[in-house]
Amino acid sequence: MIDYQKIKQDLEGIAIEDNPALVRQKSKDFYWYSPILKKQLENVTADLVVTPKTEEEVIRTLKVAYAAGIPVTPRGAGTGNYGQAMPLSGGIVLNLAGMDKVKEIHPGRVICEPGVVIAQLDKQTKAHSGQELRFHPSTAQTATIGGFIAGGSGGVGSINWGGLRDIGNILRLRIVTMEAEPRTLDLTGWDLQKVSHAYGTNGIITEVEMPLAPAYDWVDVLVGYDDFMDGVRFSDALARSSGILVKELAPIAAPIPHSYFTRHKPYIREGQSVVVLMVAPHAMEPFVAFARAHKGEIIFRSDKIESMRGIPHAYELAWNHTTLRALKVDPNFTYLQVQYPAPDHVAKVNAMVRKFGDEVIGHLEFMRFDGQVQCSGLPLVRYTTKERLEEIIRIHEDHGCPIFNPHRYTLEEGGMKQTDRVQLAFKQETDPKGLLNPGKMIAWENPDFDFTAGKNFLFKGLTNVMEMS
Repeated sequence: MIDYQKIKQDLEGIAIEDNPALVRQKSKDFYWYSPILKKQLENVTADLVVTPKTEEEVIRTLKVAYAAGIPVTPRGAGTGNYGQAMPLSGGIVLNLAGMDKVKEIHPGRVICEPGVVIAQLDKQTKAHSGQELRFHPSTAQTATIGGFIAGGSGGVGSINWGGLRDIGNILRLRIVTMEAEPRTLDLTGWDLQKVSHAYGTNGIITEVEMPLAPAYDWVDVLVGYDDFMDGVRFSDALARSSGILVKELAPIAAPIPHSYFTRHKPYIREGQSVVVLMVAPHAMEPFVAFARAHKGEIIFRSDKIESMRGIPHAYELAWNHTTLRALKVDPNFTYLQVQYPAPDHVAKVNAMVRKFGDEVIGHLEFMRFDGQVQCSGLPLVRYTTKERLEEIIRIHEDHGCPIFNPHRYTLEEGGMKQTDRVQLAFKQETDPKGLLNPGKMIAWENPDFDFTAGKNFLFKGLTNVMEMS
């Protein structure tokens, strides 16, 4: 039995929260997007929330927790969708939102702490020298940069820059290890893949160095199509065009836009599919010409609106905000994360649209992947049963459309689909007791797990929580 009163004494001087309601709140993310995770994770909670303000306080916390054998789960703003920052074994939630300083801004790069909110980071780099992050999640107004790196993969801007695991999209990470005497390590180059999208299982990020791109006053645009696939073909052609600078490019099928984009509803016809875009101001004239050539109807332009007050950013209609807007109106929806590999990605999308109709409603995000244009899907699914959801996943994969399953809380099942040997070896070095975010890395918890057997991994600590409930 862990004596948390003694732990609080040992951590005196560091902000600690032990009110059960507040601790429970800080133990949650947007896991409820998934009806499966909602059932599995609803009773997950930590014992304490510790909010360090400095790297030294992180080191102190990890040293005390290591000595007592207490699990530590790092957290940014909790905007993840599948339990990335939920403490499956209880223990300490390490809330890094208090480490929010921007330290240095240089041409093409910024150095900051992990808890800075992405929109605030962009605001500072833009004011300093007209620069912004290459890409960000749709939750930029609340998400932290450290949480994005630990739990995200791509986002608004990936049409130009790819994803976080593409080398060059993170420049350096400083981490603290979970050992008797915690060490600080600076990682660069390929070593960054040991901790990016690792859910904090391999060290606690305390400093981030990210590349920057020129900032623009991006114009939000909606282009309407009566047929979703016409919007997809337009988007694919635009993604391949060399001269028109866009930051976001997302075809979204009816009935989503008219039904769930409430602030934009006056501009959208019922039954109309839309392409959501962010276009650089200097590219608007060629963009308009391009859209007309592809028979697109430009139904909304933020540069032609008298006031954008109360109207969300275009990126807050896209990525997982699309799912969120639908769930606010109809809780019977869930979603999938689909990859449509190039070069025949448009044909793959068309096959799935024809196969599922209104049961799986199209939402694509165009991006570059290994330098090639392709699209990923975040389609809305009308949820009926777990068995039908698994059947939908299987049909996609049988048609060459891999699913990165958002109804799983582990690294491997949600994305990699296999053990990442580099990440596993690094965890053995940096977290020898397995106390960092337990239950998220199958390779650590069950090295013999058979990914081909079609069975879900259920962490033993989570089994106990479910039995107690």
